[in-house]
Amino acid sequence: MPWSNQGGGPWGAGPKGPWGSGPQSSGPTPPDFEEFLRRSQDKLRSVLPGGNLGGKGLVIIALIAVALWAASGFFVVQPDEVGVILRFGKYDRLVQPGLNYHWPYPVESALTPQALHTNRMDIGMRLVEDPRRGTTMRDVPEESLMLTGDENIVDVDFSVFWVISPTKEGPSDFLFNLEKPEGTIKAVAESAMREIIGHSEIQPILTGARQNIETAVHELMQKTLDGYQAGVQITQVQMQKVDPPAQVIDAFRDVQAARTDAERLQNEAQTYANRIVPEARGAAAKSIQDAEAYREQTVAEAKGQVSRFTQIYEQYKKAPQVTRERMYLETMERVLGGTDKFILDSGSSGVVPYLPLNELNPQQPAQPQPQSQTGAPR
Repeated sequence: MPWSNQGGGPWGAGPKGPWGSGPQSSGPTPPDFEEFLRRSQDKLRSVLPGGNLGGKGLVIIALIAVALWAASGFFVVQPDEVGVILRFGKYDRLVQPGLNYHWPYPVESALTPQALHTNRMDIGMRLVEDPRRGTTMRDVPEESLMLTGDENIVDVDFSVFWVISPTKEGPSDFLFNLEKPEGTIKAVAESAMREIIGHSEIQPILTGARQNIETAVHELMQKTLDGYQAGVQITQVQMQKVDPPAQVIDAFRDVQAARTDAERLQNEAQTYANRIVPEARGAAAKSIQDAEAYREQTVAEAKGQVSRFTQIYEQYKKAPQVTRERMYLETMERVLGGTDKFILDSGSSGVVPYLPLNELNPQQPAQPQPQSQTGAPR
């Protein structure tokens, strides 16, 4: 070009532009493109036979350029990535991890987002690297302080784990529908948590409702992101810390301890009731069964006596005298069977009967009298 050696462009103004101001950057001056092209031509002439560029040399240069252009279409997708192929800037297809190929630029281009990598986002807290103390946790109250449904303030720190959606449209939606994906996910997570906390009371939040809150926030976040067509899949919502504000945390802990004691006493009372009630029921059942057994025994004995009396009466009608004598003998046998008996012959004469009354009632040995506690006679 005619001004290539003048050093100041077509206006002859040295390093300054047409408005009298030079370049604003203080970095190194870029190399002259014409000088670079001239040196390249000189090297190419030295390589080619004859030292000049003919038709054959132009063909060789064109083939080399085409080969380099075609080879630029090879690219590698890492194991935790997915390849998104764009044709003239529009989404065309997905490719899997490994060595892949696309038409070289400007026909096609490739983007490789980490679709298989699980990302973590902390809300209400930040990890701070300290050279002396190591990794420490810093609280962010403007993100963690929330208002509950019963108008209490609670400090909630939680983490959100998410990946790019594995569906066919997931990577393209993630790349083209969200300008700032992390900022959008963070805003959606904070909004969802505030909504769920705003519809809950503080006591379940501090005790046993964490899993329900995590599930509700997870579902609400996924529904909102799907409405945005964000191409994001929420894998888990994990609550890290749920405490009252630092100014009233001691009072809340006292209340919590009192409620814990109340629950413990209720559990102990319920345990005692569970032990006593079955024992009482068992004793009542035993009494009922004993009464039923006694009733059955008494009824059976009564029926047996009735049956025996009926049988005796039948025999009595057949032979009354014999039955009377038999009953008399059986009765005397039962009465006199266990006593001492003496038989006297009333028909003998001249004999005085002798009854050894002392032997009939033998005296028992006298019992020793108990002595006094001191052992001395009174």
